[in-house]
Amino acid sequence: MQHRYGQKVSDGRFSSIQVLTDGFPRAVTQKSLGSAAQLTVNDGLLLNPDLRPKHHRNVMDSASDPVGAKPKGLAKSPRKSRGNSASTASPGPDSGGNRIKNYVLDTNVLLHDPNALLNFQDNHVLIPIEVLEEVDKFKRETSERGQNARTVSRRLDALRRQGNLNKGVQLANGGRLQIVFLSAPKAGSALDVMATGSMDSRILAQALCIQSNDKSCPTILVTKDINLRLKADVYGLAAEDYETDQVNLKDLYTGMFELTLPAAMIAELKFNGEVALPQARVRHPNEYCTLIEEGNLKRTVLCKVDASGTKLIPLQDCQNVWGIRPKNREQHFALDALLDPRVKLVTLMGKAGTGKTLLALAAGLKRTVNDREFRRLMVARPTIAMGKELGFLPGTLNEKLSPWMQPIHDALEMLGDLNMGHEHRRTGDMLRAGTIVVEALSYIRGRSIAHQFMIVDEAQNLTPLEAKTILTRVGHGTKIVLTGDPYQIDNPYVDVASNGFNYIISRFKEQALAAHVELQQGERSDLAELAANIL
Repeated sequence: MQHRYGQKVSDGRFSSIQVLTDGFPRAVTQKSLGSAAQLTVNDGLLLNPDLRPKHHRNVMDSASDPVGAKPKGLAKSPRKSRGNSASTASPGPDSGGNRIKNYVLDTNVLLHDPNALLNFQDNHVLIPIEVLEEVDKFKRETSERGQNARTVSRRLDALRRQGNLNKGVQLANGGRLQIVFLSAPKAGSALDVMATGSMDSRILAQALCIQSNDKSCPTILVTKDINLRLKADVYGLAAEDYETDQVNLKDLYTGMFELTLPAAMIAELKFNGEVALPQARVRHPNEYCTLIEEGNLKRTVLCKVDASGTKLIPLQDCQNVWGIRPKNREQHFALDALLDPRVKLVTLMGKAGTGKTLLALAAGLKRTVNDREFRRLMVARPTIAMGKELGFLPGTLNEKLSPWMQPIHDALEMLGDLNMGHEHRRTGDMLRAGTIVVEALSYIRGRSIAHQFMIVDEAQNLTPLEAKTILTRVGHGTKIVLTGDPYQIDNPYVDVASNGFNYIISRFKEQALAAHVELQQGERSDLAELAANIL
């Protein structure tokens, strides 16, 4: 049963009606009123019988509706179906989560994540021939998209050596990969009419053909293109976004918790420097805690979980760090993480005005200049503008980067003001001497950054691949700090759920060398705090 403009048409066929317009696939042609157009999706490619499942496993699939744009975006392998399920709402008596599924991948999925081929468990991964044509167009680009296109081509070529891709080859995760295409004798069908349109329409035609000829397995189109998902829904085809590395902000790790303990245990923490967590309360390493005394809610102690995740230990003295004094408990947590030599990765999340960049710079200056633990303080940020671009900038590299790095200079100037101008002059000298280096992230690939205190500001504008590239540049003796606000994203290809900053936080929360703090209270000014809350 299919729907078209609210009218049901049975048996997969349409009556004589006008051609779809406004970007929709031209799947229907107008015949004379005397005879109905014999259009059906029951013609097309029949999947290789070898790909039929001989056993069933419990596999769940999902869909979501984030804002995405073709050809780039961020994603997660489908797990459970919760939308766009017109074609699978009543699959039959043997339906359920045990059925092997056919996942048809759009080009933007592979361009976003070349590893997408292995993210669908033991299901069938089907790639239309049109996807290979689109990948070929992007492989000459020098951008991240071009790099991913070349990676996809190399991996498909490696799989080709294992067998005929048209018949299907086994994947390392237990699934099957097959490249599919429409055969020439099917001219005149609705699918061939769709194939004469845009590339999206041809990919949709492939998916509809697979759905029609392989009714034993649910067919799902996976694409980052919202409009293509809408088109698929019009034709009764289940469609999902690819969201492997998306993180729901509401479920994101905060790095903090509160715990009520007897006064005796709090006294033990102060006397012995540690206290065991109550049984069945294993926490993440370096997770910060506010201890509350039983029977006296006004008595609190700030501490954190040790590297083993089983004990609480006190915080460091963070009362004067390069002229900065913590104004709330979250800032105290952040300074402790920044000054802890055991922690090599620190992520600071917070809205505008919470002091993320200022705290990171103050701690970096202290450990680089005063303590001499690092060779230099390196500060970098993505060169992504808010709003319309100004165009090409004249001058040398430093002159071109000056507008992008001005927020860093503002923070350094503020630190100088807090030290009554003395450290401000020293900051200028350190910039000229190379002790403080301000750089863009555009040229970081291939570098090995050792013995440096590295700060990456505005990390919410990074993609997961860019975030991985930055972290893999960290050499021996380097500490890296990422600061960001997921609600102030200027990169058009990521959103609040799919940026690389959230991705790093969620992946490193269980690692003993990483710490995360979410700053919640704004300290910039009353106006800035009010604007951040109500706008």
